[in-house]
Amino acid sequence: MSGTMTRVADLVKLLARHGGSGILSSGGADEFLTQTDEAADAGSGPEQLAADLESMGPTYVKLGQLLSTRHDLLPQAYTEALTRLQDDVDPIPADEVHRIITDEIGADVKALFESFDDEPLAAASLGQVHRARTRSGRDVVVKVQRSDVRETVQGDMELLTQAAELIDNRTSAGERIGTAALLAQFRRSLADELDYRKELSNLERLRELAVSEDLIVVPEPIRDYSTSRVLTMEFIGGRKVTDVDSIGLLHVDGEALAETIFRFFLETLLNHGLLHADPHPGNLLVTPDGRLGLIDLGMVARVSKRVRQQLVRLLLAIGEGEGEEAANVLAAMGHPTSDYDAAAFRDDVSHLVSGALALGNDLQAGSVLVALARTSGAHGLRPPAEMSMIGKALLNLDKAVAHLDPSFAPGEAIRDNVATILKSGFSVSAGSAVAGALEAKEFTENLPRRANRIMDALSSGELTLRVNAIDEDRLLETLHQAANRLTVGLVLAAVTVAAALMSGIEAGPRLLGYPLVALLFFLAAALGGLALVVSIVVTDRRTRRRARQAEKDAPKRLRD
Repeated sequence: MSGTMTRVADLVKLLARHGGSGILSSGGADEFLTQTDEAADAGSGPEQLAADLESMGPTYVKLGQLLSTRHDLLPQAYTEALTRLQDDVDPIPADEVHRIITDEIGADVKALFESFDDEPLAAASLGQVHRARTRSGRDVVVKVQRSDVRETVQGDMELLTQAAELIDNRTSAGERIGTAALLAQFRRSLADELDYRKELSNLERLRELAVSEDLIVVPEPIRDYSTSRVLTMEFIGGRKVTDVDSIGLLHVDGEALAETIFRFFLETLLNHGLLHADPHPGNLLVTPDGRLGLIDLGMVARVSKRVRQQLVRLLLAIGEGEGEEAANVLAAMGHPTSDYDAAAFRDDVSHLVSGALALGNDLQAGSVLVALARTSGAHGLRPPAEMSMIGKALLNLDKAVAHLDPSFAPGEAIRDNVATILKSGFSVSAGSAVAGALEAKEFTENLPRRANRIMDALSSGELTLRVNAIDEDRLLETLHQAANRLTVGLVLAAVTVAAALMSGIEAGPRLLGYPLVALLFFLAAALGGLALVVSIVVTDRRTRRRARQAEKDAPKRLRD
């Protein structure tokens, strides 16, 4: 109980410290400020927020990493500070690591491995990684999850859910943030990251996709040595991309590596719907034989076909400098809030896209998508979470390929891979083809009969159009409430007047010098008035809540 109260106190302290500090981006970036100026203008707030989240444990570190992708919600200084979030935790003791592996796999560590390094290669808030060698002589790494992390995350998620409901229902920022939707996305992402079987499936799927790539290697997972809390995979030696200096790059084909990883990222995303959401340079290794190793695939998101098709249209619009089309695609992808300004949004997007096109080969798709997400948020349009994640992933990828090949031009690479983009936009699966054929068959069969009904109704003057422009039920309910309040008010006024008249009566029992009957009437009027005021406050609050919910649901109904 004391632990829960401590977590509540920490969360309240976090909200109190940063809730009113201008953390939420309420407008676009100032085009006259450099990144250094913007960071200076933000002061110590971003770094303090990152430090506070780090001190609160694994759930909040992961929440900060998710928020670092939400450029539509947070200013640039905050997203950059949250990107640098690090886990500051002590490693799991060796005996506990051995116990977890034994409990999960069902065999002792000495029976499973010829050698097992008790000193972890890396330790994080969710788990840590150890080098080992199987009895068959295979070099592997073993990822072990902390024993208490799931209970900690579960407790934190309950508190965050209550906080999200409070923000959505009690604050004006709730609508723009979409706190409940943001938390739902975070819950799914964290649940997947805590289930190592999901990462195992990601490894197997990406290995299938990379089988024809000579310059990309993905570690092979070992199913017999893996569970939801333990993941064993092939060890891939190498150095982080950014740790390879200019001399080291002379021994690898940096140009080919950069082109291959960029093309592979586009193909897996657009054609197969797999997004490696964290391809930063630390998760890309240059192997001794000159290939690129992809590691740490815990953050792999599935992107729906609908979002992929819209992303294809958006990339093509950006490549052609069609700002109007880009704005239309973004509007269809996003969720407009009550303060959405379509005209201003369209103007700013057109200006942004034309400016990006002027960069030519220096165009970076990640930077453009991030800027579009920030512009959307500034004009009251909440973009889909996938778009922000894709923009952040492309930004990280741009840094890696720029180190491998400083002359690499992302804009030119996108144009060179336009066939891949178009293939994604026009590809049709067998299932969707059959479904489309069935729908077309049903439409063709029913069209003559439905057309005859419309023409018959029109010729007989019985054609009726029903438009729900006004919610009649709510209007009648409001009028009924107003009439009731007016009636009660008149009755209370009459009781008050009667009590005043009876106060002059000399006969009968008296209390405090006044006739008792008059005092009773005054008391009845006062209690009735108090009840009327409470009823008005409660009912109006309920009405406002329903109105806000109706405004949130209206854009969805229009899209449907």
